Amino acid sequence: MKIGIFDSGIGGLTVLHQAMITLPQEEYLYYADTDHVPYGIRPKEEILEFVDNALRFMLGKGVKAVIIACNTATSAAIKTLRSRYSLPILGMEPAVKPAVAREEEGKRVMVIATPLTLREEKLRNLLHQVDKHHTVDLLPLPELVRFAEREEFTSQAVENYLRGELAPFHLEDYSALVLGCTHFPLLAPEIRAALEDGVRVVSSAEETASEVRQILERRDELAASDESSRGAAGEPMYRFATTSDDITAFAVAGRFIFGHALDSIEHIDLATLSELAPK
Repeated sequence: MKIGIFDSGIGGLTVLHQAMITLPQEEYLYYADTDHVPYGIRPKEEILEFVDNALRFMLGKGVKAVIIACNTATSAAIKTLRSRYSLPILGMEPAVKPAVAREEEGKRVMVIATPLTLREEKLRNLLHQVDKHHTVDLLPLPELVRFAEREEFTSQAVENYLRGELAPFHLEDYSALVLGCTHFPLLAPEIRAALEDGVRVVSSAEETASEVRQILERRDELAASDESSRGAAGEPMYRFATTSDDITAFAVAGRFIFGHALDSIEHIDLATLSELAPK
């Protein structure tokens, strides 16, 4: 059985990459809802419908656990999905806790994410638990998702956008910047270039992959660590599904993240998606 990874686009490939490092013996199914990206500007009810469709598709393909590799979708849908389905469903949330734990005295932490992620109760509850000294600032950067989906990982436009949005802040006051969207690691070089020296960039992919391992261990569902569960050259086995018939973004992002183009990409016909698995 496979581990399903869902995102609104290509950003979750950064989570897939970390999962493949942490659990190299597993098989993966990655679902990208690229016809509806970006999620951060959509109503919560609409996002829930999209994610539910994706989960039913992946159930029909035999997944044993699902990672919602999208902070926005996690905020909007994960509570409802966990009430509907019995398999483990893991979400993404900005890695505020480890960032605050390593916070330097007198310094602040910035969280960048989509507008929906930043205004959702899930993040507010997290901040209430860990931000005891009120040192965390929130900054919505929805345009970064659009840049990533256009495969514009580094450009003058990205640089100008970041510098313009960060201009009101005294960046020397910060010890860490938390990437609150799985698309954002794709633009990490530009993000780092816009920060002051010494500001750490924190992502949550590694923490999420470790949590998947722990859950599957408890359920005795880890794949056997032998060659039978691996590809011919020893690589982890994976398949990709996308709601768009344009796979260019996968090819570019694949080379950027994995060092090679991605294959095994299936186009999903949204008109028949509801028939693939029972509600």
